[in-house]
Amino acid sequence: MQQRIEELDALRGLMLVWITCTHLPTILSIYVNQPLGFFSAAEGFIFLSALFTGRIYFRVAERDGNRAMWGKLWMRTGKLYCYQLLLLAFAFVIEAPIAAHGNTPAVHNLLDFYFSAGRTRAFIDAALMVYRPPLLDILPVYIILLGLTPLALFLGERFGWKYALTGGFTLWLFAQLGFRSFVYHVQSRAFGLQIPLNEMGAFDLWAWQLWWLVGLWFGVRWAKDDVRLNWVKQVTIPAAIVAAFFLILRYAQVAGVLTFGKSGFLVDKWDFGVARMIDFTAVAVLAIRFRSALRPLSIRPLVMLGQSSLPVFCVHLLCVFFALNIMKSDPVIRDWKAIVVILASLSALLLTAKIATHRRAKAGRNRASNPGLLPPPATGYEQGLATEKIA
Repeated sequence: MQQRIEELDALRGLMLVWITCTHLPTILSIYVNQPLGFFSAAEGFIFLSALFTGRIYFRVAERDGNRAMWGKLWMRTGKLYCYQLLLLAFAFVIEAPIAAHGNTPAVHNLLDFYFSAGRTRAFIDAALMVYRPPLLDILPVYIILLGLTPLALFLGERFGWKYALTGGFTLWLFAQLGFRSFVYHVQSRAFGLQIPLNEMGAFDLWAWQLWWLVGLWFGVRWAKDDVRLNWVKQVTIPAAIVAAFFLILRYAQVAGVLTFGKSGFLVDKWDFGVARMIDFTAVAVLAIRFRSALRPLSIRPLVMLGQSSLPVFCVHLLCVFFALNIMKSDPVIRDWKAIVVILASLSALLLTAKIATHRRAKAGRNRASNPGLLPPPATGYEQGLATEKIA
């Protein structure tokens, strides 16, 4: 049975560092925001999370049946939802009073709807995942996608993945044509929805679900040992050309030499434009082709971060809120303060990963010392089930 691939854990850990450095309001965020082209860590994190989910839970269904798979996935979804509630409580109970009485306009802007709608309504809407404050809007998307995963796995295996992927592509295509706004107006008329669309999260669920489905599909194929990578060598040169093309476009845009205008939807992050999928795929092909060159990245700190991605992701948000408080009314944190904030945040992530790793090791020793508590034989990835996350 294939064990954990530490390069993938390290890759997720690297993405967590990338996400943290992008979200922290320091001068560094300018340089780490989409540095390799028109894609961010979010695409990679969502794809890898779906990949692991498809592989793990397909094997659970094979071993224990669909009912067990549904139950474990929904337990996982419930755990993620509890994390979201804790983050909301931190934002509303701790950060909101600071923003209301202090000189922290950045935090105040993040919680605009909270202040306009009131504490009770804001928390209810946020608990229902209708209100998704900035920075706290990706986890609800992940929760919804994970909650629907049992259905996707069941339908994909029962009727064929080509139908599931076709349906996902159709929804993605509708999303590019403004389906989210259409659904919002229908909900507003039917249910009296009283929340601005921009307060319902930046990520368009109707678009991003396709990327999740693609990751699930690859994960299922991986579980079946049906992933063939011989074609990668044949498309290396075209992939390199595509990656270089988008990289040039990206820095031409940053330099102000190029503006996309009406074509901007092709590279739009929130609606997951088609150019982002093409760019990410090209870079992924190059990463697979030259995997041996990336192995030195599999250092222990990054591996631990990747294996403890959910708690690390949540701690990164706490670090970002803390940094926003320090920033006060400045546009960005600079100089020695920026260095301190970055180092302190990365240290907090690593400490969180170490604690989570220690807890997993302790739980493993307890199970080993009490054979009656041992579960059925598990795959390497099932042993690390708690390492899944979004991006």
